[in-house]
Amino acid sequence: MQRRDFFKKGTTAAIAAGVIPLVASSCASTQDVVYDRKLDKWYHLGTGKTGMPSRKKTIGYDVAVIGGGAAGICAAVAAARNGSKTVLVQDRPVLGGNASSEMRVHLNGVNQLNNGEAERETGIIEEMLLHNRFENEQESFPIFDHVLYDFVVREPNLTLMLNTQAVDAEMKGDIIKSALCWQATTEILYTINAHIFIDCSGDGLLAATSGAEYRTGREGKAEFNETYAPDEPDGWQMGATLLMSSKDMGRPIKYSPPSYVIKYTHEGASLKRKFAGYHEGIWWIEVGSEGDIIADFEVNRHKLMGYLHGVWDYIKNSGKFPEAENLALDWVGSLPGRRESRRFIGDYIVSEKDMTEYKQFEDAIAFGGWSLDEHNPGGIENISEPPSYFHHHFDEVYQFPFRALYSKNVSNLMFAGRNVSQTHIALSSSRIMATCALMGQAVGTAATICNKKNILPREVAQKHINELQEQIMRDDVFIPKRPANDPNDLARKANLIFGSTTLSGDAKNLTNGISRDIDGAINHWQSDGLSAELQLEWELPIALSSVEIKCDTNVKRNIMMRKDSRNDDLYGNAIPPEMLKSLSLEGRVNGVWQNIGDIKENRTRLIKFKFDSMNVTAIRVKMTETYGAEHVKLFEIRCYA
Repeated sequence: MQRRDFFKKGTTAAIAAGVIPLVASSCASTQDVVYDRKLDKWYHLGTGKTGMPSRKKTIGYDVAVIGGGAAGICAAVAAARNGSKTVLVQDRPVLGGNASSEMRVHLNGVNQLNNGEAERETGIIEEMLLHNRFENEQESFPIFDHVLYDFVVREPNLTLMLNTQAVDAEMKGDIIKSALCWQATTEILYTINAHIFIDCSGDGLLAATSGAEYRTGREGKAEFNETYAPDEPDGWQMGATLLMSSKDMGRPIKYSPPSYVIKYTHEGASLKRKFAGYHEGIWWIEVGSEGDIIADFEVNRHKLMGYLHGVWDYIKNSGKFPEAENLALDWVGSLPGRRESRRFIGDYIVSEKDMTEYKQFEDAIAFGGWSLDEHNPGGIENISEPPSYFHHHFDEVYQFPFRALYSKNVSNLMFAGRNVSQTHIALSSSRIMATCALMGQAVGTAATICNKKNILPREVAQKHINELQEQIMRDDVFIPKRPANDPNDLARKANLIFGSTTLSGDAKNLTNGISRDIDGAINHWQSDGLSAELQLEWELPIALSSVEIKCDTNVKRNIMMRKDSRNDDLYGNAIPPEMLKSLSLEGRVNGVWQNIGDIKENRTRLIKFKFDSMNVTAIRVKMTETYGAEHVKLFEIRCYA
């Protein structure tokens, strides 16, 4: 086994970013890297001893997930919950990626189709957002960081490593054997061994150093017959944005820009460069690149800080915004949120028409529906153009295939997020964080299948895709046009299913495999008032140890945190009132009803009762309270031995 030559091949970006500190010396060599510690003259006063600190560690996991944004969190949690010993490696001190307090981007998903409705994502990403609604009523982004931290560290099978960057891959043939990771806060060089690696880091440094094929820039029209691609391919990538927020001080506040300001006049700007809601950030303060957007990051960050203050100076001092007189900057970002860099090549490359023509994939594992939102590649340096072209808006959601989520040439590498196998135009839609989160849950679940069967991701795609789809749907991911059909679900074999009352829908819908109302079809049962009961009957006794219910959280209404705390038909700023709060489960054993379990403060759409196996001829779910709705609505019930 040969480690790829890290010092000759892989350190340029790492050293430039300061993650591998070097000893200051005009004749520094690779042996002077701090983790070798050969010149470390440590004298410990407490012990009176000298020596060299140990700064190297090797650890092993079933699954290593790189990147702690929405995609990485969902990948790691999915892998851990499904039985894999998992590590989540994040190069920042907080989780959340672009949605963290460092960048404060709204965690968008499919929030507005052409019909004006959302088609919100469920599964782990919804659970995260609901957790925030319970724990962060004040809608604070710094508190959101801690909510996500809690969400991750409470998983018993998951280890979190913050302030840690994966900087190089150790290979054996086309297999990643280990990831070399530098933890800046401890000066420890970790070697992480794993069976499966998942790169959700956006830029994908680990995947790149493994030799995984990738591309950057824009495809020309001809390659994928894309309507909205440029005539010829080029290197442009959508830029990064720096956000800010302000607050009303109740009195006039002066503003003087800093020395590095870049003057902004808005002269000749596109009419689509609007200042609506500017006190909560302007998303078009953005700089892209037609070259190496990763290497350009620090130059572009400095530009963005100058442009941000230039725009704020224009707002405060041009005289065109009298409503800004009492506003003062309250928070200014220092870490731009990036939209695009590397896109790794899988067995399939998703392109524009896969989305706009709603192609159906046998290996569909996620969905999207954000518009084809291709930002002006020049960003704020090309203000005569609109900030984004918004080429196409969708009538319904589209499918995303699993074959775009693993590497074509590195056998044990998967990815999720903006770095997956897709064209630049396809990326303009699927890069939205909640869509990326669905990809993350899919690859995290696929990783556990790989571990249990001792196989690699391509074999999951070729031989076990049905198992993957059934598991993620059981875990509350919706796959359009693909009803669940789990042969182990005993609810589907019930002889009778009925509700105590019915206001809309039908209790039989709860076993039809479609866990939301969509495409004009009703797939729910709704009671007429509360309390309400749902009952399942079997002709012969069955052994039962688990009952799983999917209740209503109104997927037509968004629940992500917004800076404006918007609360209307499309956005909610509190716990969904439709969600079921209190319920109990009973089983009929030898003709006698027995209590199985009670839940008083439910906090998730997917509700699980687990209990010692018992032989029943019927179960009864008693529902007594929602978080505010007058009726209770369910979309699915499952039963397992």
